[in-house]
Amino acid sequence: MVAIGFDVGGTNVRAVALERGSPTPILTLRAKTRADGDALVDTIVEVTESLIATLREDDPDVVLDAVGIGMAALMDSSGVFRYAPNIPGVFNYPLVDRVTERLGVLVIADNDATTATWAEAKFGAGAGYDHFAFVALGTGIGTGFVLDGKLYRGANGYAGESGHITIERDGPTHLTGAQGPWEYYASGNGLGALARSWAAQGRLDAAIELAGSADAIVGEHINTLVDAEHPEVAALISEFADGVAVGMSNLVYVLDPEVIVLGGGLVDLGEMLRSSVEASLARRIIGGDYRPAVPVVTAKLGPRAGAIGAGALAWDLVPVEV
Repeated sequence: MVAIGFDVGGTNVRAVALERGSPTPILTLRAKTRADGDALVDTIVEVTESLIATLREDDPDVVLDAVGIGMAALMDSSGVFRYAPNIPGVFNYPLVDRVTERLGVLVIADNDATTATWAEAKFGAGAGYDHFAFVALGTGIGTGFVLDGKLYRGANGYAGESGHITIERDGPTHLTGAQGPWEYYASGNGLGALARSWAAQGRLDAAIELAGSADAIVGEHINTLVDAEHPEVAALISEFADGVAVGMSNLVYVLDPEVIVLGGGLVDLGEMLRSSVEASLARRIIGGDYRPAVPVVTAKLGPRAGAIGAGALAWDLVPVEV
């Protein structure tokens, strides 16, 4: 018996086939995201059928038991795709119902950061903790929470949109239209903007040498400097990490987690980022000398976490056969 887990982003669809209780995909597949509700369902169905057909070439008795879908979107608790800025053609769309009609198996859908949180809770860096926050630093910022050992979704399924927390009330306007949100400063886009600003001020000449100009600097150039342990980039990462810690401190005040799991594409920056964020967070916590420290640990499951967690959430709803 197999569950298929999906992570659907604005550009790509990642799918994994999972056996119950295992985070290790037995097969994976990627496809392009189609920004239309019915077309997206077609993609999910086609990818699912392709994975199952491939598995049946080795074992004709393979059975599809469930499908879990993680989306970079507001997914309500009934499985309706409400809104996503990166997938503008799919608003108020009954995604779970449509996929269920086509595949005839149990289908669940949730926000991709929420599904990644569950993957880390069951199989990754959050295993063994009853209270933790997952913070994914990518193009934007996604978060998820495990409280009292349970995945927290909120009243409507929308908990975890922490990237939109206001850090500066009159700050710059983000692409979402919000002013001064956390992800403006602490996402991958925020790091790129900070690096270009530093370079324009003559503070990051090594990056200009790699990119050709200050305006051309992107994350790849910062990764190169981090890998080379270039002294200029250490100060940049320290300032960026402080922006990450600002938002994290708000999560600590509200949730009181045992640990924060740091995931998303920016964890490729490695120990320089993780340790800088942890140190900045410790400095920012009021009364930090009188409360347990909140360590920041690196997520273990990488870019497949959203799909693995979606599959695991689906498995959780399928009865175990005795």
